[in-house]
Amino acid sequence: MSDVAKDKAARLLKKRGSVSSLSSHEVKAKETTGKTKDSMSTVSYIDEPGQQDDNPRPAVQMENTYQLGPAKRFPVATVNNILKDVLTSYLQEEKYEAELCRQMTKTISEVIKARVKDLMIPRYKIIVLINIGQLNEQNMRIGSRCLWDPTNDTFSSYTFKNTSLFAVANVYAAYFE
Repeated sequence: MSDVAKDKAARLLKKRGSVSSLSSHEVKAKETTGKTKDSMSTVSYIDEPGQQDDNPRPAVQMENTYQLGPAKRFPVATVNNILKDVLTSYLQEEKYEAELCRQMTKTISEVIKARVKDLMIPRYKIIVLINIGQLNEQNMRIGSRCLWDPTNDTFSSYTFKNTSLFAVANVYAAYFE
C-alpha cells in the first residue's frame, strides 16, 4: 500500500473512531519518525465520551438450535377455553356502545395475550385479534391472510353473542424457527 493511500485510509478511519485495518506501528510511524515496531495491534477510541454507535449490537446473540419443529404443540383446546372465559366474563352484561367497545377490544386482546403467554409455550409468536360489533340483523365476514406453515402454525377462534353485540376473538400461533 502506498504512503498516500495509507495516509488517506488513516484519516478516514480516524474520523470514524477506529484504526483497525492499519497496524499501530504504521500509524505511529507517521506521527513519529524512525521508530517502528513489529507487533500488530488495534487502536480504537471515541472522540467524545458520550458518543455511541447508531446501530447498537444486541445484548445476547443466540446460537442456532437447528430445531425445525416445536417440542410442544400449541394447545388449541386450552386457548379456546381461555377465549371463551375472557369474552364471557368481559362482555356478558355489556350493551353495545361504540366508544366502550373500542376500549374493550384493546383490553380483551391484552388479557388474552397475557393468559396465552402464561402457558409458556416456547418458540411461538402470539397474535390476538378481537372484533366487536353491534348485533342488529346484519351480516359480516371477517378474513385474514398471512404466510403459513400448516405443519407448525395454528390458530384458535371463538365467537360470542349477547343481546346487543357480538365478538370474534382469534389467536394465531406462528412457530418461530
